[in-house]
Amino acid sequence: MEPVHMERFYLGCLAHASYMVASEGIAAVVDPQRDVDIYLEAAAAQGWKIEHIIETHVHADFVSGHGELAQSTGARIYLGAGSGAEFPHFTVADGDEIRFGQCSLRFLQTPGHTIESICIVMRDLGHPELPGVVFTGDTLFVGDVGRPDLSPTHTPQQLAAALYSSLHEKLLTLPDDTRIYPAHGAGSLCGRNMSAESFSTLGRQRETNYALLARSSEEFVHLLTDNLAAAPEYFASEVDLNRKGASPVSQLPPLQPLSAAEVRKLQSEGRMVLDTRPAGDFAAAHVPGSIHVALTGQYASWAARILGIDTPLIIVGEDDEHVRESRLRLARVGMESVIGYLEDGVAGWARSGNGLDSIPQITAKDLRDMLETEPERVTVLDVREPAEIESGAIENSIHVPLGKLRSRAAELKSAKLLVVHCKGGYRSSIATSILRGAGHQEVANLMGGFDAWKAAGLPHTAAANA
Repeated sequence: MEPVHMERFYLGCLAHASYMVASEGIAAVVDPQRDVDIYLEAAAAQGWKIEHIIETHVHADFVSGHGELAQSTGARIYLGAGSGAEFPHFTVADGDEIRFGQCSLRFLQTPGHTIESICIVMRDLGHPELPGVVFTGDTLFVGDVGRPDLSPTHTPQQLAAALYSSLHEKLLTLPDDTRIYPAHGAGSLCGRNMSAESFSTLGRQRETNYALLARSSEEFVHLLTDNLAAAPEYFASEVDLNRKGASPVSQLPPLQPLSAAEVRKLQSEGRMVLDTRPAGDFAAAHVPGSIHVALTGQYASWAARILGIDTPLIIVGEDDEHVRESRLRLARVGMESVIGYLEDGVAGWARSGNGLDSIPQITAKDLRDMLETEPERVTVLDVREPAEIESGAIENSIHVPLGKLRSRAAELKSAKLLVVHCKGGYRSSIATSILRGAGHQEVANLMGGFDAWKAAGLPHTAAANA
């Protein structure tokens, strides 16, 4: 007898994991991403019929594809109680179960990250000797637990207390060899200490997960809510969209090519140019006033954090395929207001007689020399997250996390050269474009970021000035 099949799908740019389980020709999908062809193609290749779609909760950091997947397959959608979902679905409670073939999927109500959060315990009935599996959504991650501050009706402290009960009274009562498969990995905004490992066991997490080491509910609540960074502003809009159910990606209108003259006119009317090319290309030459978020890295989540999900955008990419991929990734977080793209890219802009802007790049040793010989002329701006500062910082640097830079750019003195850095260079390139857009002309990027500074053996302090 064939074991129950399980496949993990991972979107690195959103640090999002979804899953398909199948047995005897029937399949279920857990936490699907917005573009659902990957599940349809995987099922078709194996001759499976997708009959079940399970959401562990209403997601805040990406748009779910449950609606399109249900339309394409006729599958039922399952959610926990209290979701407020406006689309057709089945509400599940503790002990409810779905069976198909040799697969059993049993639901646990695990409020805490959200009120409606559920986990799904999977058993292979044909192979009872195999360890159990639990899909934990955003309740339990490898190395972390879900953030408890996404409810408009409950305080973070109330949700954190509920999460403690869910973990200790439900999940941690399962055998230690039970494998956990969460909805996110390292880099997700739904937690702050996630591992890059794709799975773990409950026993391993019981021993190593900082949140599970709390000795009481009170200690757990303080651990999760004291100094909790604010959730990105776009999360609330994302939840609303997922409660209503997003339209199929295939219904998005075709992208329109825009001439340099059209882009220049739209810019003058307040439209935003989003340059998605690699950081080096942007630094060398870009459309003045454009915001840079490279397609590599966590492109969509940073674009949403910096610009919001409703900002009308004009994309600049390397080629047509790059532009299409940029647009798809934006749609995965609900950014659908894409007016078009710059025809022929930066080269077409220049051929039309338009000027280009650039961002100077400075090496770690060059910055060290400037700080030693002309300290009064240079300000170092560190755009890393507060937790990253614990690993050290360049002496006398100013710390403004990238997610807050647009609102705080006016606080920075414009008379000095602002040399910007993050850990490795991805976020600092975004920051330089924000600063230029805010009117700071004297801006440079530290090549390789703080990693390059440390690798060069240059001195750093234990913490930066906040």
